[in-house]
Amino acid sequence: MSATNSSCDNTIDISELDVIAAMKEIQGYIDISPGDFREVFQVAYNHALKRIKNSLKARDIMTKPVHCVELNMDLIQAATFLADKRFSGAPVIDAGGRIVGVLSEKDFLAKMGLGQPTSFMQIVAHCLNNRGCMATSLRNHSVQEIMAVPAITAGLEMTMGAISAMFIDKRINRLPIVDPEGKPVGIVTRTDLVQSYCLTR
Repeated sequence: MSATNSSCDNTIDISELDVIAAMKEIQGYIDISPGDFREVFQVAYNHALKRIKNSLKARDIMTKPVHCVELNMDLIQAATFLADKRFSGAPVIDAGGRIVGVLSEKDFLAKMGLGQPTSFMQIVAHCLNNRGCMATSLRNHSVQEIMAVPAITAGLEMTMGAISAMFIDKRINRLPIVDPEGKPVGIVTRTDLVQSYCLTR
């Protein structure tokens, strides 16, 4: 038995255990009428979705390899790197390869004196209405001066459900996945999370 979500065009298999768990959850005698079946099916579907969310781990949904910027890299190099990769941010590593922070567009904008949220057209308007470009204030500065610290990271065994909760609670867009030494082994972005949710539906 499977259910399909039209927005993701994927199916989720509902096991016999999911159906049994659903039937136990519904109070009273169950007569298999269309209405009762729909109720059992919906509860079983929810059980299956929860089971899969708790079975998928960071190691299953992360993107690798991880593209990082270095702690002492100047902001011109870092901005060029992120632009070339078409990234909105990246983890920051120290000389030992351990993640010590995260650099994102928000950090650049904050250094430029812009509040959140800020659109590209707001930046253009500011530059056109003022002498010079506000981005020039970023020259002669390094990644470690503006990066977000401490870095929010997770281990390989964190479940997809826990990762989703962390994204909401911490208001982050990316979660570096690290080994026991704090070195990056992968990264989960909002895109990875959305795609993984689609796989479970």
